[in-house]
Amino acid sequence: MDKRQYIQSLREDIVFNETLCGHPFTFHSTWGLFSPRGVDAGSKLLLDHVTIDPTDDCLDMGCGYGPIGLTLARLAPLGKTCLVDKDFVAVEYADKNARLNGLSHCSALLSNGFSALKGQRFDVIAANLPAKVGKELLYLYLYDAQACLNPGGRLYLVTITGLRRFIERACKEVFGNYDKLKQGRDYTVALALQS
Repeated sequence: MDKRQYIQSLREDIVFNETLCGHPFTFHSTWGLFSPRGVDAGSKLLLDHVTIDPTDDCLDMGCGYGPIGLTLARLAPLGKTCLVDKDFVAVEYADKNARLNGLSHCSALLSNGFSALKGQRFDVIAANLPAKVGKELLYLYLYDAQACLNPGGRLYLVTITGLRRFIERACKEVFGNYDKLKQGRDYTVALALQS
């Protein structure tokens, strides 16, 4: 393959299949999105520890091309699922992947954090939180998640394990509770409940 063909191949969608929570998915992705060639280990760990009811209304905060949100949508076919990201390319791919996987009860929106979700409420919010955004933004995510959760709602978070103590303190401060669902060498999955 010559250089021109190689560069052209980089412009084509990256396509791969993945089974998440026992459900098969086909994902399209592109360079520049997080973990473009396969679902990352942190997202997989989070999905292994979520509990979803079929009627749950779900939110995937920072959806990328959609693996977490589309899995939530598949697990909650009688609810609505919203996927949001601040990257318009991510939103386009998440929306495309929802259509390709036959998930008509979910939509992807461009949103800086929770800014585009005015008045919307959810039973479940899930996020693979980026490690390098700063504690200020992480606090904003937690407070905004609390404001968007229905009573009894669940916030599932996966972070690098190095952030686990901060997330524990912040969840206890914001929600009054924190449950470490799984701690691995690289990632920790946590749950906070809305009272």
